Amino acid sequence: MLRGPRSPLWLLLLLLLLLLPPGTWGDGGRARPREGAEEAGSAGSWSAFQGLRERLRAAGALCRRYWALFSCRVWPEGCRQDEEPPARPPGLEADLRVRLHGQHLARELVLTAARGYLELPQPDKALALSFHGWSGTGKNFVARMLAENLYRDGLRSDCVKVFVATLHFPHHKYVDLYQEQLAGQIRKTQEHCHQTLFILDEAEKLHPGLLEALRPHLERQVPENPRAKSPRTIFLFLSNLGGNIINEVVLNLLKAGWSREEIGMEHLEPQLQAGIVEATDSGFGHSCLVKENLIDFFIPFLPLEYRHVRLCARDAFLSQELLYTEEALDEIAKMMVYVPKEEQLFSSQGCKSVSQRINYFMP
Repeated sequence: MLRGPRSPLWLLLLLLLLLLPPGTWGDGGRARPREGAEEAGSAGSWSAFQGLRERLRAAGALCRRYWALFSCRVWPEGCRQDEEPPARPPGLEADLRVRLHGQHLARELVLTAARGYLELPQPDKALALSFHGWSGTGKNFVARMLAENLYRDGLRSDCVKVFVATLHFPHHKYVDLYQEQLAGQIRKTQEHCHQTLFILDEAEKLHPGLLEALRPHLERQVPENPRAKSPRTIFLFLSNLGGNIINEVVLNLLKAGWSREEIGMEHLEPQLQAGIVEATDSGFGHSCLVKENLIDFFIPFLPLEYRHVRLCARDAFLSQELLYTEEALDEIAKMMVYVPKEEQLFSSQGCKSVSQRINYFMP
C-alpha cells in the first residue's frame, strides 16, 4: 500500500542505489586510470573519503529529485507545476567541482551568485550573469548544469527558455517582430513559473533592439506586495566576446610564473570589461545592459589546457559506460589543435569535440 509523500526517503534511496549502473560506486570492472597518473589538482587526485562524500551528496540530490518526480506522478494534486527551486541547490557545488574542469573562477562566481540570489527573501532585480570565453570552455555546460540543479527536467523544463541569436533571431529586418516575441515569451514564462531561467546564447550577435527589449526585465523593481514572495528570474548571456583578451591575460601570467589557480578576477575583470565595451564587431558592449550596469557579473572562462582535455575525454567515456585507458585519453588530447603556435598551451576548441572523438576508440 502506498504511503503519503512524507514516507522516509531512505527506501527510495535504497532503490536508486540498486538501480545505479555498475561502476558508479567503484571500479565495477571498468578500466580506470592508474594511481597517481591524474594531473595535480584534478578530481582524480582526491582522497577516497572526499570522493565518497561527493558521491553520497550527489546521490542524495538525485534521490530528492526523483522523489519529487515520483510524488508528482502519484499525488498530482499536491504538485506545483512551477517547481520552485531550493535556495541552495544541493548538487550544484558538487557538479561544478567534479564535472567542470579548469574553471576555478567560473565555479566560484556562479556558485556564489546563484546561492546569494536564491537566498534573497525579496529580490528586487533579476540576476544577470554574462559568460565570456572561447568556444568549448564550458559556458553552455555550466548553463545546463544550473538548469539541471534548479529544475527537475533541466533544460526541458517549461520554466527554462533557451534562445540562440542566429537561430531564433537570424534576420535584422524582423527585429521589431523578434522584440515582441521575446518579450511575450518572457512574460508568459514568468506568469507560469515563480522561478524562471532564460539562456541567451551567442549574445554578442543579438541585435541592439533585442538587448533594449530586455531592459525592463533586468531593471530594479519595487515589489507590489512587500509581504508576498517575489518572483525570481535568472538571465544567462553566453558569448565568445572577450575570449581573446582572457587568453592573452592568462598566457602572460603563466609565462610570468603564475600558476593557473593563482589567477584571480583582479587580473581579468578590468581588461575583460574594457574589451567588451570597446569591441567594434558587436553591439553587446554598447547596449543599455552594459552601460547601465544591469549585468551583475561578467564571468571569464579560461582557455583549457592539455590536462583538462584529458579529463573531458575521461568524463565522455564514463558518461557512456565505456572502457578507457590512459593511452586513449592521451590520443584524444593530442587530436586537438593547441595555440599559440609557439607555446601550444591552449586547446583551440576547448573540449567541444571531445565526445565525438571517443568514437574512434569504440570496439
